[in-house]
Amino acid sequence: MKRIVLIIALLAFPLTALAGDAATLFKSKCAMCHGATGTGDTPMGKKLGIKSLASAEVQKTSDADLTKVISSGKGKMPAFTGKVADADIKALVAFIRGFAKK
Repeated sequence: MKRIVLIIALLAFPLTALAGDAATLFKSKCAMCHGATGTGDTPMGKKLGIKSLASAEVQKTSDADLTKVISSGKGKMPAFTGKVADADIKALVAFIRGFAKK
């Protein structure tokens, strides 16, 4: 009976809700280098020459390419495949789009 209730609960609960909160994920995995505002204005960000996530260069990057960078890493940036769910990586890409200058 408990298994049935658990299965029903899991089926009723949207999978996207399991993806977590992109802002919290960004803060825990990305902000140490990219900074809370995505500018790269942290000691590590400055040392590595990280570009602002609001820059035209980053914002013109396709979602697929941003996903690849987050998943596979690039340069000194670590890969997050296997450490962060695919749905969370997709949410991070959307979160990065929010840094665009308006």
